[in-house]
Amino acid sequence: MELQINDKTYQITSDADTPLLWVIRDELGMTGTKYGCGLAQCGACSVLVDGEVLRSCVMPVGAMAGRKVSTIEAVSADPVGKQVVDAWVKHQVPQCGYCQSGQVMAATALLKQVAQPSDEQIAAAMVNLCRCGTYNAIKAAMHDLSGSKGAPAAAASTLPAAPSGPAGVNQTTVAAAAVAGIGAVAAIQWSRTQKAKAGKEQA
Repeated sequence: MELQINDKTYQITSDADTPLLWVIRDELGMTGTKYGCGLAQCGACSVLVDGEVLRSCVMPVGAMAGRKVSTIEAVSADPVGKQVVDAWVKHQVPQCGYCQSGQVMAATALLKQVAQPSDEQIAAAMVNLCRCGTYNAIKAAMHDLSGSKGAPAAAASTLPAAPSGPAGVNQTTVAAAAVAGIGAVAAIQWSRTQKAKAGKEQA
């Protein structure tokens, strides 16, 4: 099938049920889009499809026929995307950087739809997870981009305190670990299935 990514058309050979993320990364070699959880929860795999944010780890590539996909590789070619990248650099948002391609895509989508989003709109759109906790810096960059001062970044409240279970076990941490584990198992199983198919075809 044909797949349109970053204003270029590609002929792909992956099965229609292959997640878009793996086509982007493995078949086309665009590795800026990251695998995080495999369950469309963390947002590391975010891309834009017809201008809207989509979690590519669960979206079958067959559903992308006739649609325009944009990845982090081309975001600086977009005027709004370039502004987002510049603001991310100015505010030194990335730490490890793993989730930031998804964060930038989410910010770009919001600002292309709403030039001066409110705090509520920013909070609703910027829901991707960051294990480094860069939420204050993201908020400061978004305020800069929207022309809003908002709350001072250092004093801004980002996330509520996570509930703790017996013996002080952080339930959010446990849940996050479980999600990551499930996603990893799913990715391994998918990879094994693909290798098995390839082996049968060669046989």
